[in-house]
Amino acid sequence: MANHSATKKDVRQSTKRNERNRYYGKTTRNAIRDLRALTDGKAATDKLVSVASMIDKLAKRGTIHKNKAANLKSKLAKKVNSLSK
Repeated sequence: MANHSATKKDVRQSTKRNERNRYYGKTTRNAIRDLRALTDGKAATDKLVSVASMIDKLAKRGTIHKNKAANLKSKLAKKVNSLSK
């Protein structure tokens, strides 16, 4: 690493962003896991709204690709719809 102050600042910023992205990514993965474990259609429908919002935020930040976000939301919606029938 170079000893320039701007480089040191960039390292600090990237470390902070990396930790933040890991936190939100892990939190979202846990929420997806909890949603998939639900068997009640009403509860799953309510939780799907918040999980979809979390996934959208990850895609907006660039933490995950927008197509991955769309695929996740689609699969979760199919699962929730199958529970409510």
